[in-house]
Amino acid sequence: MSTPRKHSPDPEPAETLTNSAPMSSGAARVVAAAVESLYRAPLWLPNRHAQTIVPSLFARRPTVALRRERWDTPDGDFIDLDWVVHDTPTAPAADAPLLVLFHGLEGSSASHYAMSLMAASREAGWHGVVPHFRSCGGELNRLPRFYHLADSDEVDWVLRRLRAAHNGPIVVAGVSLGGNVLLRWLGERREEAAALISAAAAISTPIDVHAGGRALSQGFGLVYARSFLKTLKQKATQKLVQYPGLFDRDTMLASRNMYEFDNVVTAPLHGFRNTEDYWSQATTRPLLPHIQVPTLVLNARNDPFLPAEALPSRHEVSAAVELEQPKHGGHAGFMTGPFPGRIDWLARRVFGYLERHVDHG
Repeated sequence: MSTPRKHSPDPEPAETLTNSAPMSSGAARVVAAAVESLYRAPLWLPNRHAQTIVPSLFARRPTVALRRERWDTPDGDFIDLDWVVHDTPTAPAADAPLLVLFHGLEGSSASHYAMSLMAASREAGWHGVVPHFRSCGGELNRLPRFYHLADSDEVDWVLRRLRAAHNGPIVVAGVSLGGNVLLRWLGERREEAAALISAAAAISTPIDVHAGGRALSQGFGLVYARSFLKTLKQKATQKLVQYPGLFDRDTMLASRNMYEFDNVVTAPLHGFRNTEDYWSQATTRPLLPHIQVPTLVLNARNDPFLPAEALPSRHEVSAAVELEQPKHGGHAGFMTGPFPGRIDWLARRVFGYLERHVDHG
């Protein structure tokens, strides 16, 4: 019988300087990562947009068998979770580590990063699961609400239920929106979070939602925004069939960017006054000093969804947080190798970090 392969932890990257030169008030602050990243982008992906789009649309995804489970939520709605299916001879022990992945905006278990991380989970002999945010599992949810960048109560409910059912260590990763919600939960729950999970990783997270929103409201950023808006508007139109008059249909359909859509749909449906209130409450940067769970925060400095000057420096986060800010990588890209490239670097890096804390935490 074959033995599940265990991923070796990544070597500890060397620390770099974190001091910034004095700057005048209002000027962009120079920030530096707390560790030197080992990631290098391939030469055939020359800029941040290629490094974002090619992995997302054209990368060859690993094949992973998934088993769907539906949970009814306490408020009368439901979410769908996709679990990694293991071959019977190599199925992990009941108390093997469990990797929980929270996906990004309009993502799912079929997203390229999700397939890569779940494949790595299977190969490492871990359990793996992707909980879908409401409306992202392929079927519209029941209630007026959808999901949002500050939806930490949903994450808390999911993780507590998983903790009650699983005897082994639990580690959690979040990508983009999922990473933002995860960081919010970590910063809010603090000791409670540390009692539930062993380690966490947040990838390509919009730590400053205002800065990210501005980036997606101008120039090429509008291309990404329109891609998100296409499916968000479809769901919002279906929601109006469920709940006529829930919001103004014409204003929703006329929204040209995420700010305008959030102002008419996301903010009011989830208890925020408007987009400004929603984005301010969803910004996780002020919570980073309060995180007590070992947490990797990985952001490429050329991410088109968030300008580099919005990233935190080491003195702005707790001792439990490890910052990694490679020069390249795009948004949730991090592709490597010659054309057509591979998308396994992110899974190796995340597993190297999480496994280290599972083994020695």
